[in-house]
Parts: sequence; C-alpha cells; structure tokens
Amino acid sequence: MEFKDIIKRAVSIRELYAQFENRTGRTWTREEIALGFVGDVGELVKLIMAAEGIRAIPDAKTKLTHELADCLWSILILARLYDVDIETAFLRTMDELEAHIKARL
Repeated sequence: MEFKDIIKRAVSIRELYAQFENRTGRTWTREEIALGFVGDVGELVKLIMAAEGIRAIPDAKTKLTHELADCLWSILILARLYDVDIETAFLRTMDELEAHIKARL
C-alpha cells in the first residue's frame, strides 16, 4: 500500500466519524481532534513505559501497536484539516534531517 492510499483510508474513516457525529448532533472541531491526538499520545507514552518494564499493562504490545496506528491516523487527519500535504512535508523533512545529520558525521 502506498502512502497516498494510507491517507485515503484515514480520510475515509474520518468521514465515517463525521457521519456518526452528524447523527449525534455534534461535530468535532479541528481543535478537538488535536486534543484527542494529545490524549492518544499520552496513552502511547504509558504503553511505551509498559514496553520498557516501567508499567504493568496487560497485552501492552498489542495496545502499543494499536496506539501507534491511532496516532498516525490523527496526524494524517490533522494534516488534511489544516491543508498540509503530509506526504510532501514528510519527504522534505526527512531530506532535511538526513542532510543535517550527515553534515555532523
């Protein structure tokens, strides 16, 4: 699956959430989606702590896998909501990081 396909899949899931929100009468704002992402990052950190043996969380590896994907989904959706071409931005940022670290080696 290509990066563009992953983005399309994330957007299609967000559209399903939007349909559900319309049914309940309350649509999440961009800020609320960002706050949800922050909550997901907090959960991710707890699961990383479990993976490192600092916390005891049953089935931590499975939950960590899920939370990483959930965080990626949030990033892809936030990029879309703020009209950021995340694929281009990611590739450009990786080029910049690569050049920076190679210059220091």
